[in-house]
Amino acid sequence: MTDIRTDIEGRAGRITLTRPKALNALDHEMCLAIEAALDAWRDDPQVALVMIDAEGERAFCAGGDIAAVYRAGLAGDYEAGRAFWRDEYRMNAKLAEYPKPVISFLHGFVMGGGVGLGGHCSHRVVGESAQIAMPECGIGFVPDVGGSLLLARAPGGLGAYLGLTAARMGPGDALHAGFADCFIPESRWPALKQTLAETGDMAALDAAADTPPASPLAAAQPEIDTLFAAGPLVEIAARLEQAEGEIAAPARKAVARNSPLSMALTLEMLARLRAQDSDIRSALRQEYRVSHRAAEMGDFLEGVRAQIIDKDRNPRWRYGLEEITPDLIAGILAPLGADELAL
Repeated sequence: MTDIRTDIEGRAGRITLTRPKALNALDHEMCLAIEAALDAWRDDPQVALVMIDAEGERAFCAGGDIAAVYRAGLAGDYEAGRAFWRDEYRMNAKLAEYPKPVISFLHGFVMGGGVGLGGHCSHRVVGESAQIAMPECGIGFVPDVGGSLLLARAPGGLGAYLGLTAARMGPGDALHAGFADCFIPESRWPALKQTLAETGDMAALDAAADTPPASPLAAAQPEIDTLFAAGPLVEIAARLEQAEGEIAAPARKAVARNSPLSMALTLEMLARLRAQDSDIRSALRQEYRVSHRAAEMGDFLEGVRAQIIDKDRNPRWRYGLEEITPDLIAGILAPLGADELAL
């Protein structure tokens, strides 16, 4: 049974994640079910808008369920992961390009795959409990599901900071960084969803919006820009070693802990996206080049082992900070030929 509920309620297509004990982590079947609902409602005149939310108090979606990908990769089967990512990324693109309004209600943990599900919708509602992050560098991966595009568009050095350190954003931070569009207190959500379903009128969203909490990241933007706005990974790490301040200390620990290969790849991915003024499709294609090679050539299997499977928090990364070369990065980001992501 798929851990998701899709139905039509009044004028609204409703997608609700129903896996709260697993923090609504997305598996392959859930991604396919979401895509099928979007396809079914695209030309349905009854459906004026789509709402995406999740059961449970702790999480909208804390990421992708990658245990199965890990097990297959460990056995030398890389295609299972590639198929999952291909289908998930296609669903991400459809959300970003959907012709009808799509409202996501982001509460609790919104991480990784949760950002891919809720972060590309046309109307992203954030509540007071939201904790949004892209933590992939900690598991030997890179910010994906289109998250690299959101990071590339964040102001100043904020995208690099969020991608390299997996720092969490509260609601004010998410608005500042471009990961959300409006703040609505969660106590108003049930009535708002009912009104949207009954009327299909997006004006209800503006009427419910409220002044967001302050953004600590906005206040820290000058420090973040000084530390993260320029330079390759080795220079950022060197600046962090010399820096003091509320941002520098935890960032220094995170950069020392996370995969050097993943962080270097992330910086190059963001730089390429900014240089090309890219869209969701170019971001997803670039991410898929890493996904396609992640288990075989990257730190993904070791990172998942250390953080999720064995939980010893002691990953043995393939490369040290000084061993990352431009040729290594270019090779992992090189086009895949016939295996390029088709969207």
